Amino acid sequence: MDSYSSQPMGGGASPSPEVLMEQVKTQLAQAYAEEFIETVRVKCFDKCITKPGSSLGGSESSCISRCFDRYIEATGIISRSLFTQR
Repeated sequence: MDSYSSQPMGGGASPSPEVLMEQVKTQLAQAYAEEFIETVRVKCFDKCITKPGSSLGGSESSCISRCFDRYIEATGIISRSLFTQR
C-alpha cells in the first residue's frame, strides 16, 4: 500500500473507541501534571528564591518544600470539592 492508505501502520485493525479514549485520558492526565508542576515550580521559585545562586540556602529549600506542599494540598482540596459536587 502507498503512504496515503487509510490503514494504520503495520496493517492492523484500528484501535477500539475505548482504547482511544483511554489513550486520550492518559495524555490529558500527563499534560495536566506537567502543567501543574511547571506552574508550581515557577510560582514557588519566584516566591522563595530571592538571590539565585549555585545552591539553595536552608531557608530557600524549606520555603520551596512548604510552597510545593501547599499547592499539592490546595489542589487536593479543590479536586475533592469539585468531584463531590458532581
